[in-house]
Amino acid sequence: MPETITRPTESPAIGLVSLGCPKALVDSEDIVSRLRAEGYRLVPSYEQADLVVVNTCGFIDSAKAESLETIGEALAENGKVLVTGCLGATPDEITRIHPKVLGVSGPHQADAVLASVHRHLPRPHDPRIDLVPPGGLKLTPSHYAYLKISEGCNHKCSFCIIPDMRGRLRSRPIGMVLREAEQLAERGVRELLVISQDTSAYGVDLRYQSDYWKGRPIETRLFDLAAALGELGVWVRLHYVYPYPHVDRIIPLMSEGRILPYLDIPFQHASQRVLKAMRRPAAAENTLQRIEQWRADCPELTLRSTFIVGFPGETENDFSELLDWLAEARLDRVGCFTYSAVEGARANALADPVPEQVKQERWERFMQAQAEISAERLQDRVGGIETVLVDEVESDHAIARSRSDAPEIDGQVIIEDAGHLAPGDWAEVVIHGADRYDLFARITAGRELSANVPL
Repeated sequence: MPETITRPTESPAIGLVSLGCPKALVDSEDIVSRLRAEGYRLVPSYEQADLVVVNTCGFIDSAKAESLETIGEALAENGKVLVTGCLGATPDEITRIHPKVLGVSGPHQADAVLASVHRHLPRPHDPRIDLVPPGGLKLTPSHYAYLKISEGCNHKCSFCIIPDMRGRLRSRPIGMVLREAEQLAERGVRELLVISQDTSAYGVDLRYQSDYWKGRPIETRLFDLAAALGELGVWVRLHYVYPYPHVDRIIPLMSEGRILPYLDIPFQHASQRVLKAMRRPAAAENTLQRIEQWRADCPELTLRSTFIVGFPGETENDFSELLDWLAEARLDRVGCFTYSAVEGARANALADPVPEQVKQERWERFMQAQAEISAERLQDRVGGIETVLVDEVESDHAIARSRSDAPEIDGQVIIEDAGHLAPGDWAEVVIHGADRYDLFARITAGRELSANVPL
């Protein structure tokens, strides 16, 4: 009697919801890469999934609320849910509200997520199938990717609980970071966004170590990493850079065109009294003088930052000092948040909380002041020719970004009559208009696309 052949059934399907910051997104990419390598299918909806993983954010109350709401939605729509991420650092808070979750793990715990998946949705690995591209799966568009260089933070800012969630700084070996970056560039990624909790501190925990890349030793420090990334022929954008003195060494790499002339620096405030209460590192730095020198060394430099208004004890004089600083610094891109108490943060014990109405009023004044600065700085670029990277194409126009724009948080360049372009294309454009946050452009005649990465 002939042998009966049993064909394998379709492999189990996993759905993943990723909330929070780009660092959490990188954790999600690690999880889905490993799941895919083991043969699990990744699906985009609750209905198609056999199990759902929710990667949560727990930084502020609104993020916690969103995470808890998403967990509840996943339970209602699917029923089999694993929870990971920052909110998972306090599992009792999750299981008290959602006792039916199958398991909870904290941030940067892909091993624990995989172990839980194996318990609840086993799937033997098929070594004949290679499902993961070099550099791992990415949840971003194919032309840009986040590159996480370290985990954790050594600071004790009074408003932040991230070190309690993610631990002390742990830098990735430079060879590992560079190999991942090289693999991504070989796959066609055109922009690498370098992220961590504290990018400037990269390598301080590995101060005396080096690794080999392209046959030569590379020291594990930020300058060495940035210089090596600058050899890959892609845009390299630095995020979460604290203004330590050694950051000055990075500016020449930008003026030479080796990495993008862009710094994302979380200044948070300008009042020395408030910065001291925040326990911010480099609070005593003369930041205005540093900014002036950076711009002198690299006139094309774009500066981005975030600020908090309404911090406990912030007076009207403190806020006025912040507005005066903003007017003089004239930053290109700015985000602002009203202070929100975070459970477990040391700032909760500070005296003189600012009333919510005052917080909101200060936020509105701050954003109005910055909107005027942003509009003026963008107007200065009208008439110039710039190379941009296309993110989307909608009908007859394309939505792109210049060297001054990080995805999702900064402005855009809207290109007219550009429906023939595609995401990931380079385009040389002439800027003909600007509003408070975005630029408007047309393709430069005779020079539509650039095959190489123009820095």
